[in-house]
Amino acid sequence: MVSTESTTYSKRLLQLISWGHWFTFFNVIAAIAISITYLIVEGSPDGIVATIYMLTTWISHMAFLTFLGFVLLVFPLTLLFPRIRFIRGAASIIFTLVLTLLVIDSISYSQLGYHLNLDSSGKILSLLKDQFRDYQIPFYWIVGVSLLAILAFELVISNYSWKHLKQLQQKTIGRYFTLVWVTAFFISHLTHIWADARLEYSVLRQDNMLPLSYPTTAKTLLTKYSLVNEEGYINQRNQPMAFSVDVPEYPTLDNQCRDLPAVDRSVFMLLNDTPLTSKLSKRLLRRSAEGGTMVTNQVDASTTNDAWFNLLYSLPSVYKTGIVDQQKSPVLFQVLAANQLNTSLAIIGEDVKTLPIWLSDLFTQTHYFADISSFVTAKKLNNLPIGFYVFYFAEAGDYQFSLFSDALLLAQEQKSEQDIILVSSLGNKSNASRFTSKPGVVMWPQRSSDAITELASHMDIQPTLMKRWLNCDLDRKSYSNGRDLFDLPADRVLANTLEDGIVIFQKDKTVFVDDKGNFESFSNQLDTVLSESDDFPRLIEGVKFINQFSETNKSNPP
Repeated sequence: MVSTESTTYSKRLLQLISWGHWFTFFNVIAAIAISITYLIVEGSPDGIVATIYMLTTWISHMAFLTFLGFVLLVFPLTLLFPRIRFIRGAASIIFTLVLTLLVIDSISYSQLGYHLNLDSSGKILSLLKDQFRDYQIPFYWIVGVSLLAILAFELVISNYSWKHLKQLQQKTIGRYFTLVWVTAFFISHLTHIWADARLEYSVLRQDNMLPLSYPTTAKTLLTKYSLVNEEGYINQRNQPMAFSVDVPEYPTLDNQCRDLPAVDRSVFMLLNDTPLTSKLSKRLLRRSAEGGTMVTNQVDASTTNDAWFNLLYSLPSVYKTGIVDQQKSPVLFQVLAANQLNTSLAIIGEDVKTLPIWLSDLFTQTHYFADISSFVTAKKLNNLPIGFYVFYFAEAGDYQFSLFSDALLLAQEQKSEQDIILVSSLGNKSNASRFTSKPGVVMWPQRSSDAITELASHMDIQPTLMKRWLNCDLDRKSYSNGRDLFDLPADRVLANTLEDGIVIFQKDKTVFVDDKGNFESFSNQLDTVLSESDDFPRLIEGVKFINQFSETNKSNPP
């Protein structure tokens, strides 16, 4: 044991610094052991070069971060207050917190796909808490147990290093480890420089694997999550990104939802090609016999053609080509056809463009009208058979839209069983409006009139109708990325691919990553740019939302 009686200041200081090196050495080993989680999550790399890079960067980076903790936190304290008990206690507490943060970060990376950061730490902890609720293991219980176990470990190695300092100083393991560390450090950095010059994706995809490691790019990250083709990444790194996804087989219903309880009301969906004004929305709510429900935070950033796909298939636009090529109707339309319920699409406007063939083929009937005069009477509207009726107004202004909505609501007053009416806009005529919230109105008999303030989209319509109109209890994740409109989570993330990038919505914030990988953040309510800084946690959340359908059907094929 080292004697501390009558030692000089310099001797005590040298002893503490030497002790600090060995204490840090044991913490380096612990940090490397904890960080094995990152390697497991990342999976086996492709090729010997990528494997060597993974192993060398893992050892050198975690050793460097741990040693940096000693240099920045423990070493200055040693110089200022060279008191043995104080330094040993303070160092134990500091490294307990450091390793506990590493444990939490490794859990975050394994469960959510990204590391802790100051901007999103509160949301990340909330997500992890929700995630572990599904496992019936309290997240904070895991953190508490980890903290106590790490504190016990720190006290043991602190005591061991101090009592056996002379024996440790005579060992050569420290020199050999330093040699391995420095060698791994240079190999990993030289390999990354080579990979960056050669566009070696198997190496570059590991950029964000470890905490505080190389800053990744949007294109590398999107390629890692299979939204950008790897071959396209290599051949066109400086070109605009082209989004793609593995499109699974769209589900075909066999006997599910064929013998439904009698459907006693129709669904009327009124769509305008421009966002509803506040005046029109309030007018609809006043005219509704049931009061109606306002959807205050509905988002739709797509072009009109893509918005039709988002609405009817409840999927992001990146799936459109692959799903349409399969020539399968949306699950909602399959159920309607199986139960012999009518489907009709009416397009109103003088200069209406012809619809895509896949869209018109979905409906039993498709009609084009210059105006609403031929079907606006209450008699005609109330004599329609039970079914799903979509009216799309493609005209300048909302005169006919307002006229028709008034006539429909007036006709509803004559019915004993009132129908479900959904009112919204569809698509964007220009880029100027695509990131703003677009209000909608839901008139659903016997439903609460409380406003739906959570983030909503057209992808929610099909799952809502399946569950609450048709009483078809089919797993929504098997056919859509949407949710029940009347049961939306407060911290929801929505995302979609556009022709020029990818957009992610969460609460009031919208993050847009263009096809060159540049970030922009907007406020939905203020319609202003908030920042242009990279927001990889939100991008990863958005990518996971987009991949939800393909991942679900990959593991549970229809």
